[in-house]
Amino acid sequence: MANSPRVLLVDDEPDLLDLMELTLVKMGLETDRASSVAEARVQLTRNHYDLCLTDMRLTDGEGLEVVALASALPLPVPVAVITAFGNAGNAVAALKAGAFDYLSKPVALDQLRALIKSALKVPGTQADDPARDLIGQSAAMQDIRARIAKLARTQAPVHIAGESGSGKELAARLIHRLGSRAEQPFIAVNCGAIPETLMESEFFGYRKGAFTGADADRNGFFQAADGGTLFLDEVADLPLSMQVKLLRVLQEKKVRKVGATAEEAIDVRIVSATHQSLASLVETGRFRQDLYYRLNVIDLLMPSLRERIEDIPEMARFLLGKLGGADVKLDRDAEKALSAYAFPGNVRELENTLERALALCDNQHIQAADLNLAPALPATHAAPGSKYPLQDYLDQMERAAILEALEQTRFNKTAAARVLGVTFRSLRYRLERLGIE
Repeated sequence: MANSPRVLLVDDEPDLLDLMELTLVKMGLETDRASSVAEARVQLTRNHYDLCLTDMRLTDGEGLEVVALASALPLPVPVAVITAFGNAGNAVAALKAGAFDYLSKPVALDQLRALIKSALKVPGTQADDPARDLIGQSAAMQDIRARIAKLARTQAPVHIAGESGSGKELAARLIHRLGSRAEQPFIAVNCGAIPETLMESEFFGYRKGAFTGADADRNGFFQAADGGTLFLDEVADLPLSMQVKLLRVLQEKKVRKVGATAEEAIDVRIVSATHQSLASLVETGRFRQDLYYRLNVIDLLMPSLRERIEDIPEMARFLLGKLGGADVKLDRDAEKALSAYAFPGNVRELENTLERALALCDNQHIQAADLNLAPALPATHAAPGSKYPLQDYLDQMERAAILEALEQTRFNKTAAARVLGVTFRSLRYRLERLGIE
């Protein structure tokens, strides 16, 4: 077993050490033991390990010290911590400190095996280049790519914030693809698109006969994502009743189908996103604080397109190739016009603009007039994205909201007006005023 993965077990309870060691040996792994932080430090400096499992409370210190020691090694070792049952605070603290995952006492062997299998696939270095997915060489995008590469090595919940159209789902997919769960499912769910009455059955599944129309057992999103990643887009749109149920699933790592009496263990990494401020929603009572802390263990803020203007020409060329315009020429004045525009709808609006220009241009040559962009702000105005002058800022926000509603309803103006909470006549007026085709 010279080439078998090697695991360091750190706990001051001999019985638990015996149980974990027996389980790991049956999986074909080599193990070493330590009963204190001091012993763990010696083992970590003398030997190379593929994984470390440590209790949170040891006779001479905290498991967080072991996490710090393992993370500071020249070849960092993934660490999973074992916490007291129901102690969510310790689990979150460990994940923020760099722990790979956590288990609750009493340790369930099926969860232990699932964690081991997932952990030992974690790559030490990434051969994949995220640059091919996240376009741009600006400092902001270089920072995002570096952060995603780090997040991919953990199992901690990640919350992605950013404006609509800034690439939150793309970032979530990259975190999944570069991590240990890459070969497992990635399930994306738009929380705002599911009727409240169907949420529980859609997320958790149901048993045959649970309600009228349930003529067969059906898995939900959690079961579909088992072993992989569940991406909760627009998580701020979850009603409070569903937030409570989601919190329990995240704490217990188990789900109960509608109409079932027993719970099923699930192994899912949660990545969430929203264009709203969860912290503000917590303050107003629209989002549970305990769920916020569960989801926002590590945060990732996607920059808006106007915060990385230098990336727009490269992004435009990439999108034109994606749209089937490999031979399309983008006029220099068109590039300048794109770079001067604020793009409240971000990359999504840029793609829509280019798609429209591709259809209108002559001889595969896009000129500035083909883009049909709103006039740029005068030089005396504040930079795009500034809150001043106030009317310009309000117009940008209104434009972004309308474009998002139109895309959400596939450009059905009647449905978009309903989403926005305005009359059809009011929406038509706003479209004309803002110059939206």
